[in-house]
Amino acid sequence: MEITKTPFKDLLVLQPRVFTDERGYFLETWNRVGFSKANLPWDFVQDNQSGSMANVIRGLHFQMPPHAQGKLIRVISGAVLDIALDLRKNEPTFGKHFKMHLSAGDNLMVYIPEGFAHGFRTLVNDTIFAYKCTHQYVKEAERTIQWNDPALDIDWETDDPVLSDKDMHGKAFSDFSSPF
Repeated sequence: MEITKTPFKDLLVLQPRVFTDERGYFLETWNRVGFSKANLPWDFVQDNQSGSMANVIRGLHFQMPPHAQGKLIRVISGAVLDIALDLRKNEPTFGKHFKMHLSAGDNLMVYIPEGFAHGFRTLVNDTIFAYKCTHQYVKEAERTIQWNDPALDIDWETDDPVLSDKDMHGKAFSDFSSPF
C-alpha cells in the first residue's frame, strides 16, 4: 500500500495495490498487520455505508470527545467530492479544509483522524460510500458544521445540492468552540 501525506497532520491518502487479470481485480482495503506496521490505526469498531443519488451533500459531521471518530473512507461505486475540515485548534491547518475527488475506479482511500469534520458530495447517481470508524456512533455526541459557511470558503462545485434537514441547519463555524 502506498501512503501519501497531506498538508494536514495525520490525514493520509492511501493507494492499495490492485491485482488485475482477465477475471477482474482484487485489492485489500484494510489489513490489521499492515496498518500497524505503517503506524495507522487498526482498531476500527464500526463500518458504515451510504448510497446516494447525484448531487447529495452529507456533512460536515463529527463526534465530540470522548466519542470522536477517526475514519478510513472509500468509494465502492460512483464518485464523490470529499471534504475534511480540520477542527484541531492547535494545528496550523485549523479551520482549513482538505478536498479531493474519489471514485470507485481509482481505489483511493483517505484516513481522516479524530478532530476533523467530514462531508462529501456525490458526483453521480448510485454512489456507494463506505467508511470504517475508530469509535461507535453516539447520537448525542454528533455535531454538524454548516456545509456552506462562507467563512470556510469550501467550493462544493454545485449550486443546487440535495441536503437533509440536519445538514441544512448545521452550526456556523464562528459559533463553534472546538474541543479538539
